[in-house]
Amino acid sequence: MLDICLLGTGGMMPLPNRWLTALLVRYQGRKILIDCGEGTQITLKTLGWGFKTIDVICFTHYHGDHVTGLPGLLLTIGNAGRTEPLTLIGPPGLKKVVEGLCVVTPELPFEIKLIEVNEEEAKEMRIEIDRGLFIKMLPVFHRITCFAYVLELERRPKFIPEKARTLNIPVEYWKHLQQGETVRINDKIYSPEMVSGKKRKGLKIAYCTDSRPVENLVDFIADADLFICEGMYGDDADKEQAKKKKHMVFSEAAQLARQAGVKELWLTHFSPALTEPQNFIKVATDIFPYTKVGEDRMTKNLNFLEEK
Repeated sequence: MLDICLLGTGGMMPLPNRWLTALLVRYQGRKILIDCGEGTQITLKTLGWGFKTIDVICFTHYHGDHVTGLPGLLLTIGNAGRTEPLTLIGPPGLKKVVEGLCVVTPELPFEIKLIEVNEEEAKEMRIEIDRGLFIKMLPVFHRITCFAYVLELERRPKFIPEKARTLNIPVEYWKHLQQGETVRINDKIYSPEMVSGKKRKGLKIAYCTDSRPVENLVDFIADADLFICEGMYGDDADKEQAKKKKHMVFSEAAQLARQAGVKELWLTHFSPALTEPQNFIKVATDIFPYTKVGEDRMTKNLNFLEEK
């Protein structure tokens, strides 16, 4: 139902075997990208999922390793034949950053729509980007304004045919009610809730890079099916350096995952000095066993749980 790909796992600068951190989510053929550092389009090309159907690009913040891949990517999306509008979402400064970066892309064949969100708005905002698929933001703690993101895919309640029969709703209207639409029959209006069962658990992906641990982050990522979090440094001996730079070490990401009750943690955004992050995996798994060290183009498919 949701395909996730961690396009790159590097922080600060790309390395020969590690692209900068970016996340791609695919839903029903459409795509959402979070962050777009230098070289993002190269690892995207290697992945092979295509460019044309990237509908939304979200930015956590505007440090170079998260944004400088944007102009080239937009040109490639245009060359792929896209003509539909493309939406960019990010913290304050989005318009200025995009205008500056896109001086070299003056004639794109599609409109760019900007959703610039301040910190107060981010705490309440929930943007529907496809039917049932929502984006939420949370201000976190970095050297500049920075957002964590959650993607939530709602699951429609189960359609109950017996309820529809009791209400004498003709069968030809059932499909519309199943798809979440309200129908009008003669002078009566029927909503999906009238013929549905209890609310069902959907899917949730959480993404946080470039931040210290913050208390409200636990509630924000709670019960996520997948939590992708920065681990700038692997060794707890580097915690003071992490505090200074407003980043996290592996153990801090693992603590967040355990406290929030997520199902799985992927570590990413490694320092260039952390050449072998796998050597420190036990630091995280001793706290949260369901931890993986991220690798470029690591993928996962998430599906709704089978009902008993």
